[in-house]
Amino acid sequence: MSAVAAPVAGSRIAPRRVPGLISLVVLVVIALVTLLGPWLAPYDPGAQNAALGAVGPGADHLLGTDNLGRDVFSRLLAGARTALIGPIFIAAGTTALGTTLGLLAGFRRGWLDAIMMRLTDLMFALPGLLILIVVVGIAGGSYVTAVVALIVLGAPVDIRVIRSLALSQRELAYVDAARTMGLSDRRIMFRHVLPNLAPTVTSNLLLSFVFALIALSGLSFLGIGLPAGTPDWGLMIQENRTILDLNPWAAVAPVLLITITAVAATILGDKVFERLSAGKELTA
Repeated sequence: MSAVAAPVAGSRIAPRRVPGLISLVVLVVIALVTLLGPWLAPYDPGAQNAALGAVGPGADHLLGTDNLGRDVFSRLLAGARTALIGPIFIAAGTTALGTTLGLLAGFRRGWLDAIMMRLTDLMFALPGLLILIVVVGIAGGSYVTAVVALIVLGAPVDIRVIRSLALSQRELAYVDAARTMGLSDRRIMFRHVLPNLAPTVTSNLLLSFVFALIALSGLSFLGIGLPAGTPDWGLMIQENRTILDLNPWAAVAPVLLITITAVAATILGDKVFERLSAGKELTA
């Protein structure tokens, strides 16, 4: 009887893990919406109904319509792709570039390190947002150009962080032992040093995603990067800011989605860093 009533050891989730698990669930749901959004949308996100115009939430339109009579909920689902796929590419590109260059600079030192540090100093000295707007504007407002520019502008942060960690790792005993065994610097860097930097690299990846999400949404709000009428969270805020009195959800809903996604990614990044730093595997 007591065996049945006794709680199973380890069956409860520690309170400190709850924020990370909630963030993971939120991001998984958002990822599914990104993949399946166009098929889940109840209406064509581009279909206009000028006679209807902007109306509030109702039985036919869950979050109402915008000033052109387009269904807001459908546009939110379809807009997840343009709002999130770009930041995913930016985060992956920034992390790959910054980690590789930072590892090379910190481990090899010498002229490569000197050049990398002077370049990162220059990038930090420049007004990043202004440079981004100018570059994308000169290139004709291309979305691809915005993605590439954000990768270049975001990489210096990762370079600095990874370089500082590589500097400390290269002085440790296991690196000397690997050199004594005749292993090449390349093998030591990417097979031995890099795995020890996994917590920071993973955290940087998620933080770069947050930075890219906010930056791309800001460009869309300014009308840069995507053509008018494209379903996109940032562009929806810009298009619907004038109808807050008619249907505030047309502008508020994309703001909430951007905020929720950014907060969830930030919390998950912190929790993953803690788990990996403690030498434990993250479990859902």
